[in-house]
Amino acid sequence: MLIGYVSDERYIAQHDVAVLFENEQDYYESRSLANGAIYADLKPGLYQLTLRKEGYSSKRVKMTIPPDQPVSLRMLSNKLVGYMWPKCVQSGEKSEFRVHATEAYRIDLYRYGWDKHHVRNIGWFDEHGPLATSQITPDGDYTQTGIKFNNQGYTNPHHRQHIVAPEQSGLYYLHTKTMSGEFFSFPWIVAPAQAQNRVAVLASNINWNAYNNFGGRSNYIHPRQLPAQPTVNARQDLARYTSDSHMEFAYEEYAPLSFDRPEILNHIPENVIITDPLEGRSECHVLPAEWRLFGWLEREGFSYDLYSETQFHFGTMDLDNYDILIISTHPEYWSSEMYFQLKEWVVHRKGKLLYLGGNGLNCAIEFLDPQTMKVRNGAHGGSSSEMARIGKESRFDIYYESEANLLGVRCTETGIMTGAPYRVIDDSHWIFSDTGLNNGDLFGERCLHMRCPGGASGHETDKRSSSNSPPGTLLLAKGLNPDDGGGEITYYETESKGAVFSVGSISYPCSLPVDENISQITKNVLEHFLD
Repeated sequence: MLIGYVSDERYIAQHDVAVLFENEQDYYESRSLANGAIYADLKPGLYQLTLRKEGYSSKRVKMTIPPDQPVSLRMLSNKLVGYMWPKCVQSGEKSEFRVHATEAYRIDLYRYGWDKHHVRNIGWFDEHGPLATSQITPDGDYTQTGIKFNNQGYTNPHHRQHIVAPEQSGLYYLHTKTMSGEFFSFPWIVAPAQAQNRVAVLASNINWNAYNNFGGRSNYIHPRQLPAQPTVNARQDLARYTSDSHMEFAYEEYAPLSFDRPEILNHIPENVIITDPLEGRSECHVLPAEWRLFGWLEREGFSYDLYSETQFHFGTMDLDNYDILIISTHPEYWSSEMYFQLKEWVVHRKGKLLYLGGNGLNCAIEFLDPQTMKVRNGAHGGSSSEMARIGKESRFDIYYESEANLLGVRCTETGIMTGAPYRVIDDSHWIFSDTGLNNGDLFGERCLHMRCPGGASGHETDKRSSSNSPPGTLLLAKGLNPDDGGGEITYYETESKGAVFSVGSISYPCSLPVDENISQITKNVLEHFLD
């Protein structure tokens, strides 16, 4: 009979896994087949299973084998990986580092500003038992419930691996390195215990979670649910590649996504510095790219308090403590509570917003609890052409309103996956002070974004809305991306003396450290808002 399937942390079918079934009467042996399937002549009931494969952490699990429902067994590869839990805290609060390793490892705490500042060595970690630093994953779909590293094996209170968050707010990274030299880094967002500065910055951790496929699911890979069988070949097995529409968006709601998972996409290699190009597919639109903004702020002398989006949603950050809020890079997924709170602050309480990103506030999410979110994509697909067909401008617009009502711009598909500089449209505006730029001139030619090279306008781009951009929204510059797809730099003010500056491009923060005009324009906006 078919017992189930065995897969790794990416939900890839694992071949030749040795499986031992034991009960009080007997034992049975089997090995997984090419598709991860395990067959055995077992009677339904309670068994202890032992799983073993070279290059993966062995484990035992007690499980009731049902008569007609194949089970999902999960293994964890022997790659160094880790995360903080909670991932976002306030100064003085504690987080636990959760690391999966097969040998002794050293861990160090760094703060990532313009430079990587070494805060302190945390120590070396190993256990008395062999391979006791190896973690044990749950079976089934733990993308919904969390992977819960350290849930087993760390019961001694003296051996819990907690770190107290430093006093200074900012982006911190934990560097882990094994005896043999394997390296992995993972982030830690530290917010202030009390507001310290006039500028607040939001790290886009909801977006990171939406794109995080650790466990085999994200908003882009098996978003609705894990299929019954693990992946053998993605081009043949994933709806993303087999459906005519390419994407798998045509469902009202997806299964929950837990924040309690490592984030491979936010790893930064050990020797990378802030002015290095961003290599890789994911790095260009998540935290490694946002770090370029944080560091640039410090280089230019702008003090700021850093928060995560989840901290904003759950009330850690009070907007009224700040004059300016910066959101950046790719803040695609927002709750309605966050959106309308921010809009109220800008429109009625003279809040100043810098939107230094693209494809922002485009899709609604709900929090089931502080550790779990659910994406609400709508049942019509996510493309701007499909949105236009139903009279909407975004997935957020399906449920609430177009984000252009707040940002002045919204994302469209034109220009996607290209990079280009901007062209000046209105050189009389004060954002161009001290740049020497005139109408028709180009700027933003230099950019660290290597997935879509070519300039500061790129990857995904936003433009004004004819029906939803606030009255008086000014077009100041436009990217030269193909098909009239360039990101639009816009500005508007509210009657309360609030204001919104938008750049309409995911790539924009990757130009801040290396492009003088992008740097000066952004500096002009911040200084104007602080004046």
